[in-house]
This record gives sequence, structure tokens and C-alpha cells, in this order.
Amino acid sequence: MDEPERVRLPEGFEDVDVDILVQLVADMLVRLITHNDRVPLSPEAVTRFHSRSAPGISVLDYLRRIVQFTRAERVCLLITLHYIDQICTRIPTFTLSSLTCHRFVITSIAVSSKALCDAFSTNNLYARVGGIPVGELNMLEREFLRMIDWSLTCTREVLQEYYASLVRTHSAVPSSRPSSPSPAPGPTQASTILVETTTVSPEPPQPPTVEQNMAYHEFQQQGRGGRS
Repeated sequence: MDEPERVRLPEGFEDVDVDILVQLVADMLVRLITHNDRVPLSPEAVTRFHSRSAPGISVLDYLRRIVQFTRAERVCLLITLHYIDQICTRIPTFTLSSLTCHRFVITSIAVSSKALCDAFSTNNLYARVGGIPVGELNMLEREFLRMIDWSLTCTREVLQEYYASLVRTHSAVPSSRPSSPSPAPGPTQASTILVETTTVSPEPPQPPTVEQNMAYHEFQQQGRGGRS
């Protein structure tokens, strides 16, 4: 049997093919889900992101659908991993599982696109693509911002570290038998990405852009009953 063809990936995440990045991110999320689904769900751990049952679409196909219809940028895909780490650090009871992943991902990309990108879609489009009502996405967005404490940005170096971690993890194991990038915690302990961003050289904070100020104003209007 022939071995699968290996793709040589660029060093910088800005140059990687978007679909390859989607595959890398989806692979990481699926491995997290596979582990975390073994963790018993306690009542206090239930969040607005929990679905009654796991969606019928795979994580990979879901991410591809989002990218296809919203033109989500690479930074939005990568920073989703950073958001997972930050939220799980702030709220240890939260876990990314088959019941939370899809709703978390569409909310993360909707929020990050407004914070980081010059052009972004409306919540109406994100909701249609994500398969949830727009009113529900609006509530998920507010809950997401509360959980992340409005800390929506990070440096390019942090994103590059996540990309490098994805590449190392993916290339270090056969594609048919993925394993965790680090020793797996016990079956009763939830797992996160856990890239140590404190060792990454920080950049000085940048003032908000016009687009970010407009997005914040739009969010405030939604909270007052306006439509997204």
C-alpha cells in the first residue's frame, strides 16, 4: 500500500493554503473532542454552547463550510485555538466536546472576524452558515465575550506558535492514528490545547482600529435591541 503523499508546508501561517490549515485545525479539535467526550458531564459544566446532541456534520466539513461561505481568514481559524486555551484557563469547567465544538467555532469565527479583519460578515450570515438562529448566535456572542473577558486579540508570534504546534503534531504521527501532542490526561480530566504563550515574545498593544470600533458599536446596538 502506497504511503500518503506528504505536503511541504510553509513556515509562516500566512502562506499556508487555507484548506490545509482547516484540516490541521479540525484534526486538533477532533482529538480534543475524542478525549473530552470521555469526561462525565456535570450539571455545573453545562453552558449555552452545549447542544442537546452532537451535530450530524463533521468538524472538518463544518469548518470548510464556514470558510467557503464567509471567507474566514487564517487568523480567525488559528485564534480559535487560542480562545479555547484562554477560556478553559479562566473557566476550568468548560470543555470542548462534541456537544460544544460546533457552536463554539461559529461564534469564535464570528467574533474574531469583527475584532481582527477589515471585512466581515453579518451575524445573519454566520447564523445561516452555522445552522443556528441569529438570535441564538447573538446570545452566544455575548456569552463568548463574557467568558473571554473581551480579550480578543493576540500577537502574530502567538498565532505562529499555534500553527507550528499544529504542524509538529500532525507530522509527528500517522494520519490514520492521531495522538495528542503531549501526554494525555486521565479520562476524568478535560484536555485543552495548552500552548504556552507566556514564553512568546510580546508585542506592544496596538490601539483599536476603525473597524474594531465599528464592530464594538454594532455589538452595543445589538444589546439595545438592534438587529445584526
